Parts: sequence; C-alpha cells; structure tokens
Amino acid sequence: MKLFPVIFFALISISVLAQDASRFEEEIQEIQGKYDTLWDNTRETIVFTGSSSIRLWKDLQGIYPQYQIVNTGFGGSESSDLLTYTDELILQFNPKKVFIYEGDNDINANKKPKDIITVFKEIILKIKNSNPDTWIVIISAKPSLARWHLKGKYKRLNRKFCRLGKKEQKIDYANIWNIMLDGKKLRQDIFIEDGLHLNSKGYELWNQIISNYIQ
Repeated sequence: MKLFPVIFFALISISVLAQDASRFEEEIQEIQGKYDTLWDNTRETIVFTGSSSIRLWKDLQGIYPQYQIVNTGFGGSESSDLLTYTDELILQFNPKKVFIYEGDNDINANKKPKDIITVFKEIILKIKNSNPDTWIVIISAKPSLARWHLKGKYKRLNRKFCRLGKKEQKIDYANIWNIMLDGKKLRQDIFIEDGLHLNSKGYELWNQIISNYIQ
C-alpha cells in the first residue's frame, strides 16, 4: 500500500510530460518506409535516434561503413516523444547498440532535468525489457549559440545523464559538451546559420567522441 503514492505520482509526472506525439506520425511512417527497404534484419544494427541533431547527421552510414547504421532521428522531438515511439524507432530494429540524443528540446520547453531523467528511465526500461543485452549510449545535451542562455540547465541535465550512466549496467554517457567549447567559450564556427544545429565541423567534433563508443 505504501508504494501506491509513489507509483501514482510517477505516473502523473510522466503524463504531464507527454505531449501530442501524433504530430510526428507522418515523419515516423516515412522513417519506417525508408528502412523497410534499407534495413537487413540478418545484420547487427546500431540505432541513432533522438531530435534534429541526429536527424541532420546524414553521413553516419558513410562514417561507419563496417556497421549497419539506422538513423531514426525526428526533428523537434522531446524525450516523451521518443518514449511514445520507442517501438517504431528502436525496438523494431533489434539493435545491438542505441545512441540517444534527447533533452535539448525538453530544456528549451522549460522541462526540469529530473523529469527528463524520469522519461529516460522509461525508455531504458522498454529497451531492456525487449533485449537486456542492448547497449545504450546517452549523448549529452549540446551547447549552442541559440540556447547558450540555458547552459546552466543543460549542465544540470548532463550531470544527471552522467550519473545515470554510472548507475545502470550497459549504459554509457558520451560527453560532447566539452569538445564544443574553446576554453570556457562556445566555438562559433561549428554551427549553421540558425546557431542551433551543427555544420560539418560540428559533426566532426561529435564523431571524435562518438567513435569511442561504436566498438
């Protein structure tokens, strides 16, 4: 009986975080249609998923030709959206490893880091229930010119991501925050015109970190 309030309020928290994820239905269908023809279910798969910073990383398969890479990033998404579409964007590919980039848009939407972590734990639970041997790599939230005023909140979220990676088995934390800085200042030459998304130099920096977790 004592567990009921905890479970009840946890469910309320997740419910409050959830949005109308149906706005992504068409994009999810397009992603599924693309990989209906490209994905080979006889090969081991690495899934990259999350918001637009993943969706716009177009050359992942070219960077890692020795692996089967599935990119299911969907622009504008938040962690609650990925939770809604975990089956379609992750589990259906039975991945050996999953790279997740979410939290960036959550913070911009004024969500609290602790609530974002609650949703991440739900995503992780779904993945582990499907296949306990799947490795999960949480990519840290990135700094950006457009959202530099939120850097304190992003840092708090990243500290929680890091702790989550240390507590859970087969979960790693990939810190791409530090490499995007020049000392304490954010590099100016790694973004496209919107000051939010990365150019090729930015993704080259990311790859210096991500490549350590591909093997």
